[in-house]
Amino acid sequence: MQPIYLDHAATTPIADEVIQAMMPIYQDVVGNASSVHSFGRKARQHLDGARRVLAQSIAAKEKEIIFTSGGTEADNLALIGTAKANMHKGRHIITTVQEHHATLHTAEELEKQGFTVSYLPVDETGRVNIEDLEQALTNETILVSIMFVNNETGVIQPIEEIGKLLQSHQAYFHTDAVQAYGLLDINVDEMGIDLLTTSAHKINGPKGIGFLYAREGLAMNALSYGGEQERKRRAGTENIPGVVGFQKAVELSMNNRDERLKNYQSYKEILLQTLIENEISFSINGDKDHTIPSIINISFDGINVEAMLTNFDLDGVAASSGSACTAGSVEPSHVLAAMYGAGNPITTNSIRFSFGSMNTVENIQEASMRIVKVVNRLK
Repeated sequence: MQPIYLDHAATTPIADEVIQAMMPIYQDVVGNASSVHSFGRKARQHLDGARRVLAQSIAAKEKEIIFTSGGTEADNLALIGTAKANMHKGRHIITTVQEHHATLHTAEELEKQGFTVSYLPVDETGRVNIEDLEQALTNETILVSIMFVNNETGVIQPIEEIGKLLQSHQAYFHTDAVQAYGLLDINVDEMGIDLLTTSAHKINGPKGIGFLYAREGLAMNALSYGGEQERKRRAGTENIPGVVGFQKAVELSMNNRDERLKNYQSYKEILLQTLIENEISFSINGDKDHTIPSIINISFDGINVEAMLTNFDLDGVAASSGSACTAGSVEPSHVLAAMYGAGNPITTNSIRFSFGSMNTVENIQEASMRIVKVVNRLK
């Protein structure tokens, strides 16, 4: 039985072209990009070239791109760095209850350090209400952090509306765009975004590399101390092979984005149609009209997520859930709890399927039938 991977929202395989781009860097580019000799200049050339491509991908300036080890570090730098540099203006931060834990846990840490954090609710569609944000804003608010696309449901937040609202306010606007980057059009100026987080391994790039976009002139403290890399905002010798791999992954994602979106939408439709034809009882979590094609979160009536994931794995289907599964117990998804209430069965019977480069029409059809088989077995 050939395993079928439906968990691209967790991580993606590195594209062959990315590996091919990185190998010569490992073999031939031995210098430190901070060194002034020819070896260092060669490394610097690759670093600057990648920074240029990544900046162009979101319509930013090269100097506004800060390389990090990935999305988690970028979220930490955005929240902690910005909060501490602007605390003289106020100590109030706004985020949502359904953020990625890289943001939520960072916000909780800032609360311990004397900041006040407001956690906006979401409705059953999984979207933030702009009126709630407007009411939460105060003269003390210095930062608003709302993710672009939710990693569990694929629901897209009203980013442009949020950006417009904050144009007349002192608060900076940060968005974790890890699940949106490479799939959706992003123009940081047009959308009013001041800080934006990405990660290479979500777009068929290498793990351990990402970037934080930080608007020019934005006050932000560094979290690490040492050298003066990344314009003194992130100390440490740059990961040149990772940076080059990230560049190639971005180029690939931009070149074939429309085709990929079309494919992912067809995969989603195949899965749903198969469930319907086989009379599987299910519901879709989140606003179907504001969701990226690559992610779908499905609630299966009367079935426990832990048993379902185990059986999917035994039948060669890799999927995931927002629930933290441990031996004999399931911790409900905080995202679905925010949408439907903590006691709702949806929080413990839902599965996330996410599509990507390892999928074809044929293996989606096969995976869909295996899913039907498992659900019928567990019923």
